Amino acid sequence: MQLMTTYKDNNYPIIIDHNAIFELNQLLSAYRDVVFIVDKNVEKAVPEKIQQALASTHSEQFTHILKVEGNETTKTFPVYQHIIEHILDQGITRNTCIVAIGGGVTGDFAGFVAATLLRGVDFIQVPTTILAHDSSVGGKVGINTPQGKNLVGVFYRPKAVLYDLDFLETLPYTEISSGYAEVYKHALLNGEQDQRAIEATFPNKAALSSLQDMDAFLLKGIQTKLDIVVQDEREKGMRKFLNLGHTFGHAIEYDQKIPHGHAVMIGILYQFVVANEVLATDFDIQHYINYFEALDYPFNTVLNSNFDAIIKLMSKDKKNDATGIQMVLLKEIGQPEVTHVEEDIIEKAFYTLQNYLK
Repeated sequence: MQLMTTYKDNNYPIIIDHNAIFELNQLLSAYRDVVFIVDKNVEKAVPEKIQQALASTHSEQFTHILKVEGNETTKTFPVYQHIIEHILDQGITRNTCIVAIGGGVTGDFAGFVAATLLRGVDFIQVPTTILAHDSSVGGKVGINTPQGKNLVGVFYRPKAVLYDLDFLETLPYTEISSGYAEVYKHALLNGEQDQRAIEATFPNKAALSSLQDMDAFLLKGIQTKLDIVVQDEREKGMRKFLNLGHTFGHAIEYDQKIPHGHAVMIGILYQFVVANEVLATDFDIQHYINYFEALDYPFNTVLNSNFDAIIKLMSKDKKNDATGIQMVLLKEIGQPEVTHVEEDIIEKAFYTLQNYLK
């Protein structure tokens, strides 16, 4: 399966298939230097896939492999400085391609390295998780600061995205459920029919663990994101819709140190509570609680969190403007909007959600 972006220029392919990693051989042939930035956990879990990637380089090329932790500790200034200086010590030129092999953290980080190294070198995304089906597409790369997630970054398109489905077979359930949050988000953005279909396909933990029919939903999720990003690459308007669940999600992720997708799913649940308050919607909160509990999401983190810490983090969200905190809310399934939300509503919804979960 192959998709192609449809920008006015600088388009790139998204190849989704088993053994897609073999496409590297042709893609890398034009470069003098190739730098692989690889998640240590991926190398440990599937060393044969990393060897396939390394074998795709050519004998006359200078090849470097750098290993990083596959968690948010990688997306920091000290790690960034260490990696950048190490690469520069190799005497590389702009005729370099950086290949990111890992989940969303690795892709975000390696893309930011590529965007800033020598004022920009090419990079290729090789996502290895379900979660990265979202982050690897769209060209947003960056790192974190003590103030919050992804507050330093750029829009920088990859040269290609190679989604090798073989990697998914090694994922623990925590990674599967984390990635599923973004797949489910795309279904909510598409409409009720897609929501019903995905809930029927993955009604519980056992079904989700099997990954049966996940390929089709991944393809649809990527296409959903592309349809939005091509129209609004720089997040001036509708691309903000892709942040559904992320305003509260990023805050609780940073506060409670939980996986990104778990936090996003909690954020999706929270926005239903807020939407019922702000937009006078009538979402069945208990339906979503029951469904997410059947998939074993960690709701105890909401009960452990503190509103003062959460609101401080939410106030730094990138969607905010002079009016205050902005959230993506669903008017109904398939109809998102970016809405200003007063702090008293945010607080009320926070405690309402905690009461639901007690």
